[in-house]
Formats: sequence, structure tokens, C-alpha cells
Amino acid sequence: MVPNPQAASDPSGVEHGRAILIAEDDAVFRRILEAWLGKWGYAVTATSDGQQAWEVLQREDAPKLAILDWMMPGMYGTELCRKVRTAGGPYRYLLLLTAKTEKHDVIAGLEAGADDYLSKPFDSNELRARLRVGQRILDLQDQLIAAQDALRFQATHDSLTGLLNHGAILDALHRELERGKRMQSTLGLIMVDIDHFKTVNDTLGHLAGDEVLHAAAQRLVSAVRAYDSVGRCGGEEFIVLAPGCLPPELVTQAERMRTMIASDPFVTSAGQIRITASFGVVGASVAGEDKMERDALLRAADAALYQAKSKGRNRVECAPMTAVAAH
Repeated sequence: MVPNPQAASDPSGVEHGRAILIAEDDAVFRRILEAWLGKWGYAVTATSDGQQAWEVLQREDAPKLAILDWMMPGMYGTELCRKVRTAGGPYRYLLLLTAKTEKHDVIAGLEAGADDYLSKPFDSNELRARLRVGQRILDLQDQLIAAQDALRFQATHDSLTGLLNHGAILDALHRELERGKRMQSTLGLIMVDIDHFKTVNDTLGHLAGDEVLHAAAQRLVSAVRAYDSVGRCGGEEFIVLAPGCLPPELVTQAERMRTMIASDPFVTSAGQIRITASFGVVGASVAGEDKMERDALLRAADAALYQAKSKGRNRVECAPMTAVAAH
């Protein structure tokens, strides 16, 4: 059956390249749909059977809008709807086309996972309106996902520096320890403390202090590997997790961060200021008889940091391997 073309030439309301999938085995009908959708501004992917459509919908960049014929080779539209709904991933808005008009057929299509249906033949205006309904739902989904991502970021990241917050960096440490146990690997931990930070706040003000913390965080991030984790523990203290890293590589990495902090003055609203930091590092096996526990690692790094402070600051101190063994 050929759809009613009465409004297909209406050029208003272009959809600006939104991706859409057509799964239709009738070549004439498929070309008509492609022409309409192209004129309305959609970026169209067309397939001739259900199996091809399923393969397209499994791609990472698959269209979120799909027009599916009920009866087609390879896989019926209803079966395709069921597979999409059980596969998970981003929500797809599925519009089912059918020559079936009985109420029980419509119910069967919707229960299979279709969001909406159109009975052939249909008016192009109605198709376009139903697709816009689908796009509004998908836009709402995108807004909800963005809001969830923002809330998740706020819950796990420090608002001043953008680094992982205290709870999140400790969770990351726990995960790295568990992964290390499975992989029989090692883990390096670096504890960082900005030297004389209270003096910055007292002499230049808290705004300048916040600017120093933010800039220091950026310098730390720029000095670590892509798969390392950096978090702010609170105040002027930071933690860096370096999976698979042991001394002397760990000390080398800490020295690189120390140099990044001390090399150039920090520019603040109260003027330029030079800052240094002290580093306590510990590297350990996280598997076997000498496996490390989280609190033991933190205590060892903290003790090394205290030693760096007591020896004059702006230096790196490494905890002895025996100091971090879990008891």
C-alpha cells in the first residue's frame, strides 16, 4: 500500500539532520519514505529487512528514531521491537507500520515494544507529527540523562578543583586494590600537601587561596598518566593513584609533579605567588602474602608526607615497603 502523499511537499519544520532508520521491504514504499524524510531534513538509513535493521540498531551510533514495517523478511517488526527492548542501551523510539487494523493486532504491536503505530495507508502529515512526538520524548530523555550525569558529577567531584572528592578518591582506591588483587599487580599512592597554604589564605585572602588550589589541581592532572586518578581529600591535600607503578618510577612521577607545582608562579586575583608542595609516596604489591589494605597504604603515605614536611618541605619522601604491609 502506498501512503497518502498530500502533505509531503510541505517544506516547513526541517528536522536538521536527525538520524532515522527505515526498515521496509517494499522498495517503492521505502523510496517514498526516504524522499519524505529527506525533504523534512532527516538523515535516513534504509534497510530492506528486519535482520539488517537489527544490525544497524546494535551500532553505537544507531538512530534513536526508527520506522519498522510489521511484516518483512529476516525478522518481523514486532520481533525486532522485542529485541531492542531487551538489549538495553539508549532508548529507541519505534514506530510500527502495519496493514493490520484489528484492535488485538494493535495491542500486540504495542506490547511487543513499539511506541506508536500507523496503519497503512497513512497521511504524510500524520507520520510527520508522530515522528515529532517521538523526537520530543527522545529530547526529554537526553535532558534527563544530562541532569543525571550532572548530579553524578556533583556527587563525586570537588566543586572547586573539579577533581574527585574525598569519598570518590577513596572509592577509586578501593577499586584499584580489588583490581590489583585480581590481576596480581601493584599500586602506587602519592599524597600531596601544599606547603604553607594557611599563609596564602591569611595574607592574600581565601579567594586567592581557592585560585591556588584550582591551579595546583590542574598542574597535578597535567603531570600524571591518563589512567591515573587524582582527588582532593580536603583543604590543601590531594591523593594520586598510580596503578602498576612502584619506586623508583613512582618517585620520578612525584618529582615531576613537585616540579610542575614549584616551577612557575601562580597567577591570582591578588597577584602572583610561588607555591611548593610536599609529597609522600608508597608503592606496594596488592596481592599475595604482602598484599596491602587501604588504611595501611594511606597511613604509610601520610607518614612519608609528614617526613617530607619535617625535612623542609618541597620534597618527595618514599615510605619503606615494609611499612605498608597489612597486619
